[in-house]
Amino acid sequence: MAPSRIDTPEATPVAPTKLQSSQNPKTQYGDFRDEFFRNGYAVIKGALTPERAQEYQSRALDWLESFGLGFDRHDKSTWKKENLPQSWKGGMYLHFSAAHEKYVWDVRCEPGVIAPFAKLWETDELVVSFDTVNITLPQSIVGEYDSKPWPHVDQAPERSGMQCVQGIVNLSEAGPADGGLVVMKGSAPLFDEFFAANPVTGPTPWRTAKHKDFHPFSEADLEWYTSRGCELVKVCAEPGDLIIWDSRQVHWARFGESEVVRTIVYATYTPAAWMTDADRRTKAELFEHFETTTHWPHTNLYTHGKATVTVDGEERVDPLERDEPLTKPVRTERLLKLAGVIPY
Repeated sequence: MAPSRIDTPEATPVAPTKLQSSQNPKTQYGDFRDEFFRNGYAVIKGALTPERAQEYQSRALDWLESFGLGFDRHDKSTWKKENLPQSWKGGMYLHFSAAHEKYVWDVRCEPGVIAPFAKLWETDELVVSFDTVNITLPQSIVGEYDSKPWPHVDQAPERSGMQCVQGIVNLSEAGPADGGLVVMKGSAPLFDEFFAANPVTGPTPWRTAKHKDFHPFSEADLEWYTSRGCELVKVCAEPGDLIIWDSRQVHWARFGESEVVRTIVYATYTPAAWMTDADRRTKAELFEHFETTTHWPHTNLYTHGKATVTVDGEERVDPLERDEPLTKPVRTERLLKLAGVIPY
């Protein structure tokens, strides 16, 4: 049984001095980092070729069809919620060993996906999150999802500075009318200022070991950011593009109005040197058990556990749950280093 995340005190990693200096607004790179540090996010064009993105999307849909519930990508009459395994927020698959399917690991190991993170963190020695995938069928066909905005950050207020940068590898179109990421542009640099002015007090039901690095925001909080010049942006990207954003950036997912099947792989990379020995052992065990975890690659590691269903008032493991991927990844040296199983 893979370990659950236990909320114990941990050392806060300190980013390299060189990286801290790179966050100075006066620094100019002449590449995506200028946009990233200025706005808190960036779109890196062509991390994958469109053909590779299409191939990976096809493999994702193969996986969705493999549950045998009646979903057929070629027959829109089968695009129904009841023909899909359980997911969160309409298309995030936190269970079924989805994070460790071969196509997901193939995406994580793509040189064009890794390179921007290596450039950003100024090291090639990275570990990657065992993050989820998202395959969201269009609301226009399957019916509405719980589409209320849920603005949040994925970094605990106690963590100061940039310590995690999240990524979305687009396998489908993410135009203005398609589903995709919404960010509060320019909010990341205001993270410490916001929490100094609005300290977290009172009951915090979301602040558990499982959601240590999650903080939701109210409409009034968004107005605080807006008053300081931030604006909401629907991030647009094409198949094969990589979207990255600072985990201190206020963001959420928006459901689309088009008939595009939103298909993405979440992939976050941080320096392997930031891992403690305890977290390295935990990460290796989670990998061996094909568990899905958080956006964080090097710390705050926990399993989402098994998918469950309620039968006669009793919670049981979902009969569709899988103990291993449908297609296991090839355990290359590069993959095992990214997984934290073997050291650099």
